[in-house]
This record gives sequence, C-alpha cells and structure tokens, in this order.
Amino acid sequence: MNIFYISFRNIFAKPLSALLTLVMLIMGVGLVSMLILVGEALEDNFRKNIRGIDMVVGAKGSPLQLILSAVYQIDSPTGNISRKEAAHLSRNPMVESVIELSFGDSYKGFRIVGTSLQYPELYEMKLAAGNLWENAFEATLGHQVATDNNLRVGDTFYSAHGTDANAEEHGDHPFTVVGVFEPSGSVIDRLILTSHESIWLVHEVAGDTAAVANRDITALLVKFKNKMGIITLPRFVNQQTSMQAALPAIELNRLFGLFGVGIATLRVVAIAIMLLGAISVFVSMINSLRERAYEMALIRSMGASRFQVFSMILLEAVILAVGGVLGGLILARGGIWVMNTYASAEFGMVVDIWQMLSAEWLLAAVTVLLCTFAAALPAFKTSRMDVSKVLSNYA
Repeated sequence: MNIFYISFRNIFAKPLSALLTLVMLIMGVGLVSMLILVGEALEDNFRKNIRGIDMVVGAKGSPLQLILSAVYQIDSPTGNISRKEAAHLSRNPMVESVIELSFGDSYKGFRIVGTSLQYPELYEMKLAAGNLWENAFEATLGHQVATDNNLRVGDTFYSAHGTDANAEEHGDHPFTVVGVFEPSGSVIDRLILTSHESIWLVHEVAGDTAAVANRDITALLVKFKNKMGIITLPRFVNQQTSMQAALPAIELNRLFGLFGVGIATLRVVAIAIMLLGAISVFVSMINSLRERAYEMALIRSMGASRFQVFSMILLEAVILAVGGVLGGLILARGGIWVMNTYASAEFGMVVDIWQMLSAEWLLAAVTVLLCTFAAALPAFKTSRMDVSKVLSNYA
C-alpha cells in the first residue's frame, strides 16, 4: 500500500479546502520569512556602516538625526560646525583618528561629500576605474551613482544645492569624474566623494567669500584610542563646546527599538495567519475524515494497520505544510526581488534572496510541526475507529 500516493490523492479530493489551507500557510510563512530576511539585512547594513566609528560630532540638534545624516546619509544634517573647534577636538589625546565631512550639494539626489582619503579607507573601498580625487572639483563616484547616471572617468557634471534631485544647479563649477569605486554594499556606493575645497568653493559668491573664508564642516567621524574616550569625550563635547556628540551604538539601538515595534506587529500578524492555517488543517481534517469514514474503514478491512492509517493522515498534513513552507519562501523571495529592483536605489540596501537563514529553517520546522500536531487528534480518532460498525452503517 503506497501511503504517500493515497495521502496525496486525498488532499486533492477536496481541492478548495486544501487550497484555502495552503494559501494561509503560504501567506504566513512568506511574511515571516520576508521579515527575517529584511530585518537581518537591515541590521547587517546598519552595523557594517558604523565600523570604525565610535562617536559622531556635529551641530547641536537631534543625536539620531546626526547619526543618520553623517553615517548613513539618509537625513538632513543638523547644521555646520567650526573647523577650528573640530581641529581642537581632534588633538585630544584620547582620539585616535578623525574624519571630517562636508555636505551641502548633490547630483540627481546623490549626496556630494567633501572629505579626506581616510573616508574610503574606513570602508576599505577599491577602485573599479580611475583614481581617487586629488584637486578641487575632482570626484570619485560610488558604484550606484556611476551606474544609475551612466557616468565614467572623464565625464563632467554640475552639482545642485541641497539633496533635492530637482534643485538649481551650480552651473559655473563643473565636477570631473576621476574614478569609480567597486560595489561594496556600504553607504559610499551612493556617494560622490571630493575634497573639502570643492564644497567650499562651489558656494563662493562674487563679492562674498564668507562661505569659503569660514570653511565650516558638517560632521566628524571619531575613533577613540581606548574606552575611556567613550566615557569622557561625549560629555565634554556636549557640555563644553558648541558642538554635539552622538554615539552610533546607542542611537542605533534606539533606532532598532523604533523599528522593532512595527516589525513585532507584523510578526504577530504573520504568526496569527500561520495559526489560522494550522486550525484550517485541523478543521479540514475533521470534516474530511468524517466524510471519508467509510473509505478509511475499507482501507483498514483490506489489511492496513492502525499505524498506517494514522501515518497516512499525518502525511496529508505534512504535505500541506511542506507546500506552504516552499510556497511561502518563494513568495518572500519574490517580494524581496521586487523590493531590490524598485526600492534599492531609494534605501541603498539590497537583500540577498539566495541565502537561507537559520531562523528560516526554524520557521519551516515549526510550521511542519504545527500542522502535524493539528492533524494528530483527527488521525488518532480515525485510526481507533470501529471498522465493523462503520461498514455496517454504510451497508
């Protein structure tokens, strides 16, 4: 007796009921799987971009805004700070290194950052073509900037004020592309790097050189020599200077706390859908087995043992669960593929759809076990039926 074949045919004996159960399982597994993959990629992306950065210093305002703008380049900066005051901080004996950043302009929505060569070194960037910038109005582009705008070494472009893609261009100061970075998965993929002088000079107005003379910068990325710096320097900066210090690790945990509420809510919804799928397995098994009592009695009378009947019914639930898991994983990766295709440029993050995380293996196992347990009671009752009584009722 081929138990697997019989179980498979029994599922399609009631196609609408099986389809409803399968759809609920696919939706539940798909949503949870998508949350797992996106959450993992988001956390990995955020953690990767703060490597080597112990403290961020900028203008006073929101610490979270300072971290998002200076580290992740996804918010407006809190303002500018004095380069002279920043240089004084960089000479502190507890500071190992400081990377200065200057913002203000963009090109088609991609931010132009004035900085030093230490910045690409921080993310271990490699060049795909050309060289790093050396002089004013030379720029080295992140991979996504070059790809999206079809820019190559030797091309020129004009910056626009602010980060609005439709902002007015500075038509008198063209930038020359001297290099393009290889893709790295870091924030630099979406940046245009140049010298501080480029940022200062592009804002020079005839008859008014204040913007250049002041030579303010936007933020500092600070690395400490030891842990004492984390204890003392942020308080010193916040209380004794006109600047603000923010610790990326603390603000990142706060950000994940904000995200966590929404993600937890979606997880509850997804788990609820999965539970409904398991309940649907239970209900459909009860109804189906009630209608198939005569058929099961015949199978028993033909020599099938109680264990074989029990196993056959559990196998039906397992087949539905495995179908739901496979369908859910495919649905999740289809959704993420769409997100990667149409939203990666906006968020600067690509989720790997080919990886299978340990949490997803656990999800698959829990789904199969949940459906198996849901079918256990109907299977047990059916395997213990009184064969002669059932057959006599249908005689």
